[in-house]
Amino acid sequence: EDPVAACRPFDINRDGFVMSEGSAMMVMETEEHAKARGAHIYAEVIGYGSSADAYSMAAPHENGRGAVDAMSMALRKAGELGVTSEQVDYINAHGTATRLNDVSETLAIKQVFGEHAYNVDISSTKSMTGHLLGGAGALETMICAKVISESIIPPTINLTDQDPECDLHYTPLVPKKAEVNVTLSNSFGFGGHNACVMLRKYA
Repeated sequence: EDPVAACRPFDINRDGFVMSEGSAMMVMETEEHAKARGAHIYAEVIGYGSSADAYSMAAPHENGRGAVDAMSMALRKAGELGVTSEQVDYINAHGTATRLNDVSETLAIKQVFGEHAYNVDISSTKSMTGHLLGGAGALETMICAKVISESIIPPTINLTDQDPECDLHYTPLVPKKAEVNVTLSNSFGFGGHNACVMLRKYA
């Protein structure tokens, strides 16, 4: 098999994730501290949500129950700053390329975002990086910060035959140039541990 083409999130022929190795580190600090040291501020954290499915050690809830809770919690926190779900420009999907995850995550996004789910740009960068397991969430949050600063949405590579049950816009094959102000990063782990982080362009 071709390892580069093995991870196919949201594709009808997907058959699981590819484990990889890596890590990511970010400096998170108060605005006051960052300004005092003259730091370049890539983005600001505006929302966070976490939940537990209590459903299965390996499978997500079929209706994305835990994912809905985590995304909704992050959006409620962002709402305290006046940010609405319609202002989310990009979602870095958990997107593992498993039969169960990609459908349940799609359903969860539609439950949370309603009609805006069909407008927001989504991609699974695991199609390129593989699944870093414990390091995946940190890397993908960092990717969201770079999406904001570079105005480029990364693609979901290997998405050549989209699953009809996964009917949102997953940025297939090639990157997209776009102004991005607000992002959401989804991480849904084994055992039903879910975490979502929202970033906003710093101004």
